[in-house]
Amino acid sequence: MGIDELLERVRAGYDRIGPREAAAAATGGALLVDIRYAALRERDGLIPGALVVERNELEWRLDPQGSHRAAEAVSHDLPVVVICNEGYASSLAVASLRQLGLHRSTDLIGGFQAWRAAGLPVVAPAEAPGSDDGAGTDSGG
Repeated sequence: MGIDELLERVRAGYDRIGPREAAAAATGGALLVDIRYAALRERDGLIPGALVVERNELEWRLDPQGSHRAAEAVSHDLPVVVICNEGYASSLAVASLRQLGLHRSTDLIGGFQAWRAAGLPVVAPAEAPGSDDGAGTDSGG
């Protein structure tokens, strides 16, 4: 199986959401999680309120039972919206989170670029309080 088929299979297992739906979900208590690598965050900015987590640490940080969980990872019932650069790596990340029992995980169609194109809020990295300087592995996704 190639990556395109894998993405198709993964995405068939849940409903992805668009930028405005993601913003509404965040207002309703969903956790936005930005997995883009540092160079993209530095270049394009950050979504206010999004938790920045390196892709290679995502499962460790979001597993509510994990010893290295983020404070925000309070429950397997937590709605999570994973955001990469263009909406590819985030789909694979969601598949992994769902295997951990985070059954309300989804991702943003079109990623950060779609969020920005929709005119939703973006701040420069220096303006974002509590941003993490980690580098994720979203290879253009």
